[in-house]
Amino acid sequence: MKNIISLTLILLLMISCKSKVVMTESIATKIIESDKIINSQNNNKFEFSTLYIRANAKYEDEKNSQSVSADIRIKKDEKILVIIRFIGITMAKSLITPTTVRYYDVLGKKYFEGDYISLSQWLGTDLDFNKVQNLLIGQALDNLNDSKYETTIIDKLYKLEDTKETDTKKAFYFEAENFLLKKQEFNQPLQERKLQINYPEYQKLSDKIVPLNFSIEANQKKGKTNIDIDYKNVTFNEEFSFPYSVPEGYERIYIN
Repeated sequence: MKNIISLTLILLLMISCKSKVVMTESIATKIIESDKIINSQNNNKFEFSTLYIRANAKYEDEKNSQSVSADIRIKKDEKILVIIRFIGITMAKSLITPTTVRYYDVLGKKYFEGDYISLSQWLGTDLDFNKVQNLLIGQALDNLNDSKYETTIIDKLYKLEDTKETDTKKAFYFEAENFLLKKQEFNQPLQERKLQINYPEYQKLSDKIVPLNFSIEANQKKGKTNIDIDYKNVTFNEEFSFPYSVPEGYERIYIN
């Protein structure tokens, strides 16, 4: 029996190692031009028609902590469906398109339909569909070609800090091997809001580089929110549906 268990564990480990090739990273040692970093990071972008992600997720704020599983289905540039489950039971769904944000909560029997303004206020940075899509695939929320940056080395990473004079201070951090995005920060001092997104590890699947995990830390006057996402399985260009309909009897809520 022990031999069978040991063999099973070894096989699982081999399968895991074979399916997930963790990308190597290097430390930044000398300053280089920001354009080189941006161009190299742009080379990490990949084409896909659909993307399916199975993940484990943990949500934590000042009052609550919850661990769940998540199915994330993306049809590139068109829609994103997120299904949250607890011990296999659907607890919530969210359908996001370029114009609308929808979700419903099974426990509270409530649903929301609106635009990105409420989501942006909650996280502390302006969001749209492309930014949410980029968040999930390990890309900078902003188009880095649309601004100018000052380059420094912080904690052995290249830091690109937006030089525009705006209410939102933006910074993006990259490692030096493949210029993978390691962290992005959005700070609004006047509103006392700060958003930080970290990408600890990446994996290479065929010719595509995607995160193994990422975390979101949102700080506002009302409190702090942490979300940790671990990708368990990622597949590309498969056919799948985007089922979403609010059950009868749910109450619509409005977020100011």
